[in-house]
Amino acid sequence: MPFVTPNNLHKATASNKKCITQFGAKLFGVSEESFANWRWQMKNQVQSADDLINILKVSSNENSAFHELKDKFHAGISPYAIALMDFENEYDPVRLQLMPKMEELKDKYGVPDPLNEVVNSPVKEVVHVYKDRIAWCVAQLCPVYCRYCFRKRRDGEEGLHFNPKIIEKGIEYISSNKNIRDVLITGGDPFIGHDSTIENLLKKLREIPHVEIIRFGTRTPVSLPYRITEEFADMLAKYHPIWINTHFNSVQELTPEAASAIDTLLRKGIPVGNQSVFLKDVNDSVEKMRALVNGLVRLRARPYYIYHPQIVEGSEHLRIPLEKGLDIMRGLRGSTTGFANPQYVLDTPTGKIPLSPNHVLARDGENVIVEQLTKTPWAEPSPLNGYISERPLPEISYPNAQRIFTKNKFEN
Repeated sequence: MPFVTPNNLHKATASNKKCITQFGAKLFGVSEESFANWRWQMKNQVQSADDLINILKVSSNENSAFHELKDKFHAGISPYAIALMDFENEYDPVRLQLMPKMEELKDKYGVPDPLNEVVNSPVKEVVHVYKDRIAWCVAQLCPVYCRYCFRKRRDGEEGLHFNPKIIEKGIEYISSNKNIRDVLITGGDPFIGHDSTIENLLKKLREIPHVEIIRFGTRTPVSLPYRITEEFADMLAKYHPIWINTHFNSVQELTPEAASAIDTLLRKGIPVGNQSVFLKDVNDSVEKMRALVNGLVRLRARPYYIYHPQIVEGSEHLRIPLEKGLDIMRGLRGSTTGFANPQYVLDTPTGKIPLSPNHVLARDGENVIVEQLTKTPWAEPSPLNGYISERPLPEISYPNAQRIFTKNKFEN
């Protein structure tokens, strides 16, 4: 097959529901029916530079990384995700997330388990940090292996994918702990399994009286949308309340196929939220993040979290300073719909910490001084009335702060 480049075909034909499917089928030399089969996608997952011969021109860096990292960090990319990439740009947002880089061998701070999940697992693959909920890592396979994944430590393990013994121990643990009302099923990607396997898991959870909410963390709407079939969504809906969080990081991933997958879930009453990660050169600007969240809202997927990148081994080249994340969130606030603003969080071994730009500056007598979106200080009347704060604001005089309206003018 001759070498092909997309020339942004997926952007130019965004009105065509099958644009990526059509392009990808031609790219990989198969029928559209085969390309749109999620099992074909998994069977033909790109795992080496040799798999991309005559499909994508691999850079020397990427080629070396495929070979040098194969025994350290697993590589795997669905053909669908390959078709999303801009082949002319080595720094394409999708390519940066999924193609291995030699930079992964250079990481000053990276550790295998930044959240101490192994320590927080009372039984294997059940992560119990919060009293009322758990994360249950039932799966190991993924449609794509993200280069910043905070569970890269599991790459070298075997036998974790829907392992019956692990699942049995997990069910026993959940059943025995009546504090657990919320179960997040994750992995790996828990949707990479037979419908019957996933349904069997749901049946067992729904037999536990104190389990109220079942959530899934999956990237299939982003990197393998063909997995979300009508039949699969119907099966999930039998076990409501079911919630799903997915993981779009760039506007480039918001394809018609992705929109169709989300719509299929929503029509079955399954809410869809999105959890992004700040990544260098992928979404690390106000403009890029605003385009992403606005696109998600159009697809009716709620921008829920944006994570500060974990210090997982091999990901330093994709991490951004926390201050940059705060600056982006400050710029996003007021420049798009309120519910399009995700919560910026840092995940720690004891739970998620909200990271918010601090607009509260000081106390000036009976007023609290806040920074407006215009960066102008505002004096909000808020007398303490004897209340003693655990964290008192600094006392600073702001004589030029804008104050309450009087006769249609600011009173200063």
